[in-house]
Amino acid sequence: MSSTDLRAEKKTREMKKKGWLKQAEIGTLGRFLCYGFLCSGLMACSPTHGLAPLPPATGFYRLGAGDQIRVLTYNDPQLSNTFTVGDVGTIAFPLIGAVKAAGETSQGLASELSNALSSRGLLHNPSISVEVTQYRPIFILGEVSRPGQYQYLPGMTMQSAVALAGGYTYRAIKDTASAERTEGLKENQQPVTGKIKPDTLLAPGDVVTVYERYF
Repeated sequence: MSSTDLRAEKKTREMKKKGWLKQAEIGTLGRFLCYGFLCSGLMACSPTHGLAPLPPATGFYRLGAGDQIRVLTYNDPQLSNTFTVGDVGTIAFPLIGAVKAAGETSQGLASELSNALSSRGLLHNPSISVEVTQYRPIFILGEVSRPGQYQYLPGMTMQSAVALAGGYTYRAIKDTASAERTEGLKENQQPVTGKIKPDTLLAPGDVVTVYERYF
């Protein structure tokens, strides 16, 4: 074989090698792009995709059905008692009857009771305080071992609430969930729904939903 033929054969081998490398690069890039598109598609289909983060609790707590409160009437201790806000949002207060509590702050309810006792001539310049002794429960739904209602405790997070509910199922999405919140809203306002993370602080009455993962 002549030197010209040898050079031609060498050139052919180099071109084939480059072609194989190019195909390998294209194949790797294609797999990478397909994986990226797959991940993007799954994220777009995530149950919490498009949900804004849940606004933090206001700290301006409004009473709701299921809250237990203690009313202290300093002018007349016999009127002091513990009450539970009923399903219709009222408490049954002595001498007055049904008093609307849902949607009121503790201070607001104390003012309402004072005004009612004073305007009816039942007490002169009544001094009343209201404090929450037990908050209304939260609800944990979806992919947890024991979905249901659980007593709210101050400082409770999504993670601690899930622990109360027996932990996640093996199908659960663990890094995010959704919650519906009524805390801080007036009675006629619609609940707010948003995305939460394991360290998100919950509020009384929150309804948390843990979703199922796709694979």
